[in-house]
Amino acid sequence: MLLAIDTSAGCDVAVVSDQGRVLGEYREPSARHHAEAIGLAIAGALEAAGIGPADVTGVVCGMGPGPFTGLRVGVAAARTFAFAHRLPLHPLPSHDAIAHEWRHAHPADEGELIVTTDARRRELALSRYAAGSPVAASGFTLVAPDAVPDDATRADAHEVSAAHLALAWLERRERGLPEATDEILYLRAPDAKPGAVPKRVTA
Repeated sequence: MLLAIDTSAGCDVAVVSDQGRVLGEYREPSARHHAEAIGLAIAGALEAAGIGPADVTGVVCGMGPGPFTGLRVGVAAARTFAFAHRLPLHPLPSHDAIAHEWRHAHPADEGELIVTTDARRRELALSRYAAGSPVAASGFTLVAPDAVPDDATRADAHEVSAAHLALAWLERRERGLPEATDEILYLRAPDAKPGAVPKRVTA
């Protein structure tokens, strides 16, 4: 059983079986009050799945991109749950979940995909996925809304599904792809550490 947690947008938690069956979900769409919601979300997803913490065999954690305050709550909760129950932690970019969900809903479209989420400050966080790939071609970039490239199908998202986060990780495992790096993808360096401002593209 996989417990998937993502707080890059709202607060989303899901329980998914190793065979890809979604057993329980809990979603708080508000991008505020993550600290208050995360415990209830985890308990709610486990209750909906009819299992307890001892039944979980792995934790999938959405690593962003997202704002510092909300994102770190989910990552800390996932790391703490995994550590407390001696479980493997599987980090994954949150945009992978959006790409997986979009392709699941549009199976006939196998071309290149651009995923965007709100980055605030009148910008979008953008990740590009090659045709058929569950993994972004490179790290995310920050772009103005009118500067999103128009050379690929575009998936704009306001929420991240924890269920599809787990399903994206299962697909990565099935394809024999390596684990993602355990790096939190904050939207902007000032929110996390000096330097390393994400590269911006203009076209």
